[in-house]
Amino acid sequence: MPKMKSNRSAGKRFRVTKRGKVMFTKAGLRHNLGDMRGKDQRHKAKPAVLADEHRPDVLRLLGKR
Repeated sequence: MPKMKSNRSAGKRFRVTKRGKVMFTKAGLRHNLGDMRGKDQRHKAKPAVLADEHRPDVLRLLGKR
């Protein structure tokens, strides 16, 4: 049986921590940043944890399960 290929786009968007949490980068930091408050930019720059109900789908795309 051939190897399972991981989804390349998911590999660029998500990363899995040692504890199994799935982290991602928030959207909205590409352009038009002059209209956004600095506080909002700082909060969006931090990685976020993916919700538990979406974790199995993303792990399957990454080839982790």
